[in-house]
Amino acid sequence: MITAKAAPCDEGTIRATAAAGICGPGAKPWVLVSTILASTIAYIDESVVNIALPAIEKNLGASVAIIQWLVNAYTLCLAALLLIGGAAADRFGRRKMFIVGVSIFAVASLACGLSPNVAVLIAARAVQGAGAALLVPCALALIGASFDEEERGKAIGTWAGFSAISAAVGPILGGWIVDGFSWRWIFLINPLLALPAIWIAFRRVPESVDPRSGGLDWAGAVLALIGLAGICIGLIVAPDFGWTDPRVLAPLACGMIVGGAFLWLEAHSGAPMLPLHLFRSRTFSSVNMLTFLLYAALAAAFFFLPFALIQADGYSALQAGAAFLPFTVIMAVLSRWSGGLLDRFGARLPLVVGPFLAAIGFILLSFAVREGAYWAFLAATAVLGFGMAIAVAPLTTTVINAVPQDKTGVASGINNAIASLASLLAVAIFGAVALGLYDRSLDRALAQSPASAGLSQAVDAARGQFAAAIANGGGDAARTIVRASLAWSIEVMMLFAAALAVCGAVSGMLLPRPTAGRR
Repeated sequence: MITAKAAPCDEGTIRATAAAGICGPGAKPWVLVSTILASTIAYIDESVVNIALPAIEKNLGASVAIIQWLVNAYTLCLAALLLIGGAAADRFGRRKMFIVGVSIFAVASLACGLSPNVAVLIAARAVQGAGAALLVPCALALIGASFDEEERGKAIGTWAGFSAISAAVGPILGGWIVDGFSWRWIFLINPLLALPAIWIAFRRVPESVDPRSGGLDWAGAVLALIGLAGICIGLIVAPDFGWTDPRVLAPLACGMIVGGAFLWLEAHSGAPMLPLHLFRSRTFSSVNMLTFLLYAALAAAFFFLPFALIQADGYSALQAGAAFLPFTVIMAVLSRWSGGLLDRFGARLPLVVGPFLAAIGFILLSFAVREGAYWAFLAATAVLGFGMAIAVAPLTTTVINAVPQDKTGVASGINNAIASLASLLAVAIFGAVALGLYDRSLDRALAQSPASAGLSQAVDAARGQFAAAIANGGGDAARTIVRASLAWSIEVMMLFAAALAVCGAVSGMLLPRPTAGRR
C-alpha cells in the first residue's frame, strides 16, 4: 500500500515509548540517521512493489492469485507479528531487535530480487514481512527511547519529513526502475540502504530495554498467523474453485476456528499481544473500525490502480508511479495542519469529513479508470490525499486519547496492526471479486461480438491475469476486449472502495461528541 506513512499511529508509538536516558547528544543524530534509513527501506519497498505488480505478473506469467500473494504474504506476516515485534524490542533490546529486523529484511529482499520462480518470490516476501514486523516498531521505539519529551517534536518532525519524501519518491523510483531496468532491482536496492543502517546502529546507537516488559505472546502470534493465512487462502482460491468447493471451505473454516481460538487466548492470557479489554471503550472501538474500513479501501484501490494505468490505459510504469504523487505530497504537507483540526473541532468532525472526502476521491478514480485521462487520475489522487490528510492525524490522537496513559503504546500498535489487517483482507477479497467481474465481462464481450476461433482463444488465455499478453491470433480486437473488461472490473472496485470509505465516515459518527479528558 502506498501511503505517506506506513501506518496511522507511527508517531503515537514514538511518543508512547519512555525515554531511556542512555543516549548522549553525540549519538542522537546517528539514531535518526539509522532509523530513517531503515524506515525508508520499508516504506519505499512497500510502495514500489505496487507499481511493479503488472510487470512481475507479465514477466513470470503469473495469475492474479499469485500476484495477490506477492502482496499478502508480506502483509500477512507484518499484520500477525507487528505487535509481538514491538514487545520483543522492549524485552530483548531495541537496538538488537532493530538490527535483526533490518538484516532479515535485507536478506529477504536479496532473495526476492534473485528468486528463480514465483514460489521462492512469495516465500521471500513473507520473510520480508517478518523482518518489517521487527524493523518498523523497533525503529519507532529507538527514537522514543533516545529523545526526551522536549526533543521529540523535532525528532518526530525530521523522521516524518524523510518518511514523506520516501513515500513520494518510492512510486516514481519504482516506475523508473521497472521501465528502464527490471522489476528485480526494486528489491536489490534494499541491501544498499540496509548495510549502512545496520553499521550505524551497531557502532553508534546505544542499547535500551524496558525493565517493565513482560513475556511474549508467541502462542497468540502463531494463532494469528495461521488464522489469517487460512482465511486469505480460502478467499484467494475461491475464484478458481468456487465458494462451495472443499478446497475453499476447508481453509476458510480452519482460519475462522483458529481465529476464534486466538481471541479466546487473548481474553484469558496474562500478557496478551491484543488486550481485548481496550475495545470496551466506545471511542477506541469506533476509531479502529474506521481505521479498518478506510485503510481497506485505500489498500484495495492502490492495489488495482497500477493495473488500470498500465494495462487498461497504456501508461508507462513511471507515469503510473507519478500518478500517486499528488496523494503523497498533500498528505505530507497537510499532516501538521490537520492535527490542529482536533483542537478546533474535536475528533468527530474530521473523522467524518475526511473519509467522506476520501470516498469522493475513490469515485473520481472510478471515473478516471473509465475515461483513461491522466489528469483525471491526478485530480482523483489529490482529492483522496486531502481526505486522508484530514482523517489521519485526528485518528492517531483519538486512538491515544481513548486509553489510559500506560496503554498508549499498545493502543498505537493495535491500530497499526488493524491497518495492516485491513490491507491484507482487502487485497484478498477485492481481488477475488474483481477477477470474477473481469471473467464475466470477457464472456459478455465474446457473446456480443462475432468471435473467431483465434479471438476466443486469445481472450480465454487472458483469463485469470490482469496483465495478460495477447496472442498474435487475437489481434487488436482481443486486446480491446481484455482492456475494456479489466477497466470495467477495476472501475467497480473503486466504487466498492468508496462504499467502504463512506462506512468509515459512519463509524466516525459513532464517536462520542467532544468532551474534555480521556474516554
